[in-house]
Amino acid sequence: MKAERLTMTIPEFAEATGCSKNLAYTLARQNKLPVPVIRLGQKRICVSRAAVLRLLGQDDGSRA
Repeated sequence: MKAERLTMTIPEFAEATGCSKNLAYTLARQNKLPVPVIRLGQKRICVSRAAVLRLLGQDDGSRA
């Protein structure tokens, strides 16, 4: 069984929140997303899945 990743890509964030990928990438580059942006290297950008779930009111309250 494969464990769910702890991060989301920007396209996954866009799909989950209903915004366009373009807008999500623009906001991420400007550090204006409503969740913290995680920068991995010079090009890779992602966000915490838990932070996105909390933003969307989907946090189940469980802690790992």
